[in-house]
Amino acid sequence: MSLFERLGVAALHRFDPERAHGLSLKALNSGLVPLSGTHTTPRLQTKIAGLSLPNPVGLAAGFDKNATALSPLARAGFGFLEVGAATPRPQPGNPKPRLFRLTQDHAVINRFGFNNDGMEVIGARLTTRPKGAVIGLNLGANKDSDDRAADFATVLAHCAPHLDFATVNVSSPNTEKLRDLQGKDALTALLNGVMQTRDALKRPIPVFLKIAPDLTETEIAEIADVARSTKIDAIIATNTTLSRDGLTSAHKSEMGGLSGAPLFEKSTRVLAQLSALTEGDIPLIGVGGISSAEQAYAKICAGASAVQLYSAMVYQGLSLVSEIARGLDALLAQDGHANIQDAVGTKRKDWL
Repeated sequence: MSLFERLGVAALHRFDPERAHGLSLKALNSGLVPLSGTHTTPRLQTKIAGLSLPNPVGLAAGFDKNATALSPLARAGFGFLEVGAATPRPQPGNPKPRLFRLTQDHAVINRFGFNNDGMEVIGARLTTRPKGAVIGLNLGANKDSDDRAADFATVLAHCAPHLDFATVNVSSPNTEKLRDLQGKDALTALLNGVMQTRDALKRPIPVFLKIAPDLTETEIAEIADVARSTKIDAIIATNTTLSRDGLTSAHKSEMGGLSGAPLFEKSTRVLAQLSALTEGDIPLIGVGGISSAEQAYAKICAGASAVQLYSAMVYQGLSLVSEIARGLDALLAQDGHANIQDAVGTKRKDWL
């Protein structure tokens, strides 16, 4: 991290976290933030669910909720971007304050509650998306919806013409009873509806499923079975956790989903379990606690074909993305791997 970036991060930390988040998006759009471009090599280039990625380091959903910074983010080093979550109708989300830095733990707690501008506004922004980038949308359901399962298909149908992939998010802890949709029967019905909508599109796109880390072994096995039966294209493991084990920061007891460093081991173990259960049949994307090339590589060796990050940038800045991509390239070379796929799952047993 350069001195300029270090000063920028320190300045943002003087503001309320949600205000700082908004300012970081404005800074991106203003051109004030140096952008590295996407680091790629033949070793880093990979495919997941038919999508060609210049590198496997993606932006997790939640940073650019409303697709307002697509162009600068496409030049910030990521191999792919996920924006949203978007719901059919705009909604304000939960009352503020709803975002908390846990500086001593290098973590974040949020209870946003799917605050977003709605699918029509977000869809309009996606029509001007940068060419060449790989961009997906996290699909959500309105808090007051009479049919939350149908909401996911509604957003997909509206926004799909301008997307490369879409993610069904039933794992946010901040919308009451949303995680209930991870149960086998409910999840099967929901995904079947989404996949029917996807198959009816003029240009069908891959559909991913994002799951929670707070699942039992039985629940993880059920999700693997549902993923196979519904033929979804990939699983993102994992969303934020409700656990507060080992935290020391002042805001450790705030309600909401915890992301950042404390999530790394928990999410990687879920990833490894899914990898063992799916036996390579379904690509996995590892997310949760990544703040270094070594941790990104650990996710890949545990079973991920690509990774995503967000919270670590709160503390280490945007340059972290290129640092991870370059470091990952070096680690692959060090272990004699010609490409990402050669390394996927090679150390899975370490996490089981």
